Amino acid sequence: MRIAESELIINADGSAFHIHLRPEELADIVVLVGDQSRIDFFKDYFTDIECEHSSREFHSLTGSYHGKRVTALSTGIGTDNIDIVMTELDALANVDFATREVRPELRKLKILRIGTSGAIHPDIPIGASVFSHYSIGCDGLLNWYADRDSISNLAMEEAFKKHVKWNKHLPDPYFAKAGEDMIRRFEDCTVKGMTISASGFYGPQGRVVRLPLAMPDMIRDFETFSFDGYRIANFEMEGSAIAGLARHMGHEAGTVCCIIANRYLKSSNTDYKPMVHSLVGLALDRLTM
Repeated sequence: MRIAESELIINADGSAFHIHLRPEELADIVVLVGDQSRIDFFKDYFTDIECEHSSREFHSLTGSYHGKRVTALSTGIGTDNIDIVMTELDALANVDFATREVRPELRKLKILRIGTSGAIHPDIPIGASVFSHYSIGCDGLLNWYADRDSISNLAMEEAFKKHVKWNKHLPDPYFAKAGEDMIRRFEDCTVKGMTISASGFYGPQGRVVRLPLAMPDMIRDFETFSFDGYRIANFEMEGSAIAGLARHMGHEAGTVCCIIANRYLKSSNTDYKPMVHSLVGLALDRLTM
């Protein structure tokens, strides 16, 4: 079936509409970062850089690390941007841009998000790296797609809603698990946890500036929730959509975050760029081993 021009927009140069990559420029290993300036970190690690593109918040770089092709791409903030990025990455991999038809043999990407995050337990120090074994989608994005229950751990979901007294006006949360191969690659060098993917930075993460919260006890309730040996370790804003859409599309994905704040201890470190730079190196090592 041919995909209409209005549904998948392709630029005149043959690149995906938002991220401006062409199919031949996409590597099988993809590393996502939020801040476009972090793409420069990869220039310290890559050799044989093939291409670099920049459009809005989407800055991409494809090169080699230890002889393996890797694409680094910035996404901006939020799961709405991840919906764009994941859909266009999958199209680049699995749609023939000339015929606009899905390829008969699907390509499986290895996709890792590297982010920054705030921990909610006192024993997770600033500078630690948390790998999201489960990402809790409080954003509602996956609810717009068919069969969202197939990618959510429904037992976790129901226990969570009951424990935190989930507000009826909010979209149902979903629990998307990282790819098993991703977990295996990072389990010995990161903190294991579930991660809240919030739809905003302030209220949706329990921060109060002037406006009161719909769930005023949410931080305490998140701290005390556990299920099947997992606890909620941290907040971020993109991982659930990456894990959930990857499972729907047949890709291997995960999220690892550098802890730059501790919500429990009310501490933070704004000089975190060296820590993220080091995490990029660790991630590249693990993805290409």
